[in-house]
Amino acid sequence: MIPRHKLPSLNALRAFEASGRKLNFRAAAEELNVTQGAVAQQVRMLEEYLGIALFVRLPRGLALTTEGSIYLVNVTRAFDVLAESTAEILNQPKTLTISVTPTVATKILLPNFSELYKTLPHIKLQTMATEHVSNFDQDQVDIAIRLTEHNFSEDLEAQLLFPQELIAVASPFLIKELPEIVTIEQLTSLPLLHDAHNAWPQFLNIHTELAGPVFNQTTLALDAALAGQGIALTCRAFIERDLTAKRLVQIHPKTLILEASYYLVRKKSSQANEDLNVLWQWCLDHLNRAS
Repeated sequence: MIPRHKLPSLNALRAFEASGRKLNFRAAAEELNVTQGAVAQQVRMLEEYLGIALFVRLPRGLALTTEGSIYLVNVTRAFDVLAESTAEILNQPKTLTISVTPTVATKILLPNFSELYKTLPHIKLQTMATEHVSNFDQDQVDIAIRLTEHNFSEDLEAQLLFPQELIAVASPFLIKELPEIVTIEQLTSLPLLHDAHNAWPQFLNIHTELAGPVFNQTTLALDAALAGQGIALTCRAFIERDLTAKRLVQIHPKTLILEASYYLVRKKSSQANEDLNVLWQWCLDHLNRAS
């Protein structure tokens, strides 16, 4: 088998295939949008490479030699495979990747998926739920939602989605025998659920270690709160639906707003990407709770 780097040039094969179908250099040139002389030269170079004549030149056109007829069948099949593969790639849904924290994915993005797919029905959205900050280039991420302070490099575009406003919430079944609003003293005596952010000491203004189970993800602490296992301290944006449905209730009026907020982030680009722009605007319209 001939090594691929020694195969005839693609231009020569295209010129031969078009000429073989049309049996005319002029007609092949019109199809390929080049000059008749360029087609004839490419075919001649191919014949010299192969060491055989592919065509018989006639006064009013061309005729394939026996070797040319056999070669044309195989070259045509190869171009058909290329055309089918290219069409398959072009017809695949375009993929956009959004990187979010697991809690944002579960509590905010997932409940809005039906609306998203109405807006972008032809897009295959890939969600990366991770606490790690994604690299837009290495991880092939298009958009990210991240908890951070507003310190972004010049190559990034960022929009505030919502602040990190923390409130204490619990299942109404857990606190049904307590006052509607408990005091800080009562709160410290209740089972507290901790996540990796460990904001309870700051919220309660207590500098000693607090008892209670620790979860590595906020969404797990919220699941435990929904199950009546304790009091969770969480961002208000994550539990809007639970508060409205009274699956969770705020048990103390205090709120704690931290410096880091949740931002929608993407890499600045000079190349227009309509689908990415639509997804970006959809996130701003549906996930923005900053106003």
